[in-house]
Amino acid sequence: MRQTWNATAPGVLQLPSGRLIRGRGLRRPLPDGPTPAYAVYLLGKQPPQVPWETEWLRWPDFRLPSDRAQARRVFREAWDRSAAERVELACGGGRGRTGTALACLAVLDGVPADRAVEFVRRHYDRHAVETPWQKRYVRGFAP
Repeated sequence: MRQTWNATAPGVLQLPSGRLIRGRGLRRPLPDGPTPAYAVYLLGKQPPQVPWETEWLRWPDFRLPSDRAQARRVFREAWDRSAAERVELACGGGRGRTGTALACLAVLDGVPADRAVEFVRRHYDRHAVETPWQKRYVRGFAP
């Protein structure tokens, strides 16, 4: 059974393929509605315990993923699972690391890497992807 997000729910990014991914900041309360089936937490320290399946990608605030090979694998897994499951990407504030990861998923979905940050800013959060090195990381991300 397909269990995805509502495209109009806050924080949900619709990719060109129609896949839906929720981005959020963990410092804010959990939004009302369904919970994720799978979540990727982009944090410099161990994420909080939650009752759904999670993956932790070590990623200090305002920086880049500590392990780029793991990041590529985790982003592919999130993109693959978003075809049929509710997938969430989250960091502390929901903008820099989350926006960068969402932009990488957009690249996996067919958005050209040099336009993925603009895509995420237009469709998710206008402040997404906060640093120049996060922007460069997305531009260099290949599917």
